[in-house]
Amino acid sequence: MKIAAYVAGYAPDAGGGYTFENDVLNGLLARLRSGDPHDFCIMCPASSEPSLRAHIAPFEIEVLPIPEGRLRSMGTALLRDSDFLRSHWRRPYALDRVADKGRVDFIWFLGAGVHLTNRPYATIVWDIQHLNTPWFPEMSGNGLWDGREMSHNWFLRRASVVVTGTRRGQHELNSLYHIPIERLPILPHPTPQFALDAGVPEKSRSIVDGLGLTRPYVLYPAQFWPHKNHVNLIESLARLKRDKGVAMDLALVGSDKGNRGFLEAVADRLGVRDAIHFLGFVDRSDLIALYQEAVALTYASWCGPENLPPLEAFALGCPVVATDIPGAQEQLGDAAILVDPANPSAIADGILKVHQDPRLREGLIEKGHVRARKWTPTEYVNGFLDHVEKFEPILKCWNASPQREG
Repeated sequence: MKIAAYVAGYAPDAGGGYTFENDVLNGLLARLRSGDPHDFCIMCPASSEPSLRAHIAPFEIEVLPIPEGRLRSMGTALLRDSDFLRSHWRRPYALDRVADKGRVDFIWFLGAGVHLTNRPYATIVWDIQHLNTPWFPEMSGNGLWDGREMSHNWFLRRASVVVTGTRRGQHELNSLYHIPIERLPILPHPTPQFALDAGVPEKSRSIVDGLGLTRPYVLYPAQFWPHKNHVNLIESLARLKRDKGVAMDLALVGSDKGNRGFLEAVADRLGVRDAIHFLGFVDRSDLIALYQEAVALTYASWCGPENLPPLEAFALGCPVVATDIPGAQEQLGDAAILVDPANPSAIADGILKVHQDPRLREGLIEKGHVRARKWTPTEYVNGFLDHVEKFEPILKCWNASPQREG
């Protein structure tokens, strides 16, 4: 069976999408290094081909670029969003034309996304928050809700395998999209490898000082979307200062998605603007230092539950205060303090507990290390391919590629 791993080519500043896809790709390469019975190749957008080839240079693995272009992208978007057009389309999709030439039997989409193909394929779902929290503008504005629902409805239901990270996610996909349970394996997100490998940087304190932070501080790496719930986190710091006399800085890492100006106005109104540090995108060494010097990661998001920053924090010895959303307990267990995302006082109390109770803090760090080591990229790849291998006897039943000999 020839398996094509599709790499979308996220940019490093794309956040969790890039980290996840890159780690899974590296996990696959590690498996190839140790020997694997399957025939693998890599598919990617043509624009990502040069950087991808450089990344995998030590490996003799075929790369199949997918042609791009403005007209091609427009046509793909029309087909993706139209049941009528797809049902009457008789030409091979661009992805399938490349798969034919490469004699690909099965496509594995390493990251989330929607793609046009008639090949058997496996994909992953990070969340279906457009159904769970449709009120956020980034979920519903400008036709986003309708577009996402149309594409998810056919792409996920057509998949041979849809991986989800939790039983909660499995239940949602089964109940909302009617995907059979047996096609919904649970594989928790792997802990990012950079965090597992980081060690203790000698200059972490000077790095944090250079970023202009005053200790104590809490960290929140998240792009500035409304659903990330920065507002209630900022209000929690204002309440700590006002009600408990505890001044706490907040380090915000991530790119602006249109909400930063609003957040700055909120911080001004609450009298904590000087304590809020908008650091933008930082390089990895800075991020590691920020984790290791922080009082806690305060992961305030309304959405999830499969989020990477808590796993990064676990690996880097940073206690976690996270929001108690459906599925969070399943992912984080007793290694984090879970709080109500709607209650700034509850968020403030969680931060205060970690800050003032050394025994609790050390216990959370110890439990976090254990949780982080449970889920590595290599284990994730092995688990994924265990499910894909079940299709090998099925794929023998027809000639997938016109170029393949019968």
